[in-house]
Amino acid sequence: MFTGIITDIGTIRTHEQRGDLRLVIESGYDMETVAIGASIACSGACLTVVEKGPGWFAVDLSAETVARTAPGLWVQGGKLNLERALKVGDELGGHIVTGHVDGIGHLVSASREGDSIRLVISAPAELAAALAAKGSITLDGISLTVNSVEDQPDGSVHFGLNIIPHTAIATTLDSLPDSRAFNLEIDVLARYLDRMQSLRSK
Repeated sequence: MFTGIITDIGTIRTHEQRGDLRLVIESGYDMETVAIGASIACSGACLTVVEKGPGWFAVDLSAETVARTAPGLWVQGGKLNLERALKVGDELGGHIVTGHVDGIGHLVSASREGDSIRLVISAPAELAAALAAKGSITLDGISLTVNSVEDQPDGSVHFGLNIIPHTAIATTLDSLPDSRAFNLEIDVLARYLDRMQSLRSK
């Protein structure tokens, strides 16, 4: 369980395709306090530490994980938003995040709005009902508030976010190439409500 508050930015040191994809990730975490088998959210995907050393840890990604996460994310030299698992008694500064990616979003536009950056992200149709203005969304592991929602003719949805300077600096949102893909996780309450609604409609 996580909160969507990013505590480090990791860099993928090595990328090795074995039976699964093995990544070695450089991190500023004190690895003496990270156990083998611990969970770390890497740009929104909950991954298990399988090896570690001073200033780095390794994770294995199954083909299923790679297929369900943002294309181009797991490349050597790539930057990742990192968050360690929530401990009992920790401050819940964002919202409840599971580290399970629900879909892939794509950048529609990025523009200045005061000191902030206004992002418009496209989300697939299957997530449209779970997105609401003033609701929560996790974007590459970052807990954010949805400011606007616009349904599209094809069933997809465009949602707007405002990224304050601190968030941009403390995360990978300081780089926004055209059509950048993002890991999206909807609010956990929306996930259960969607499931209940689908059962009622049968």
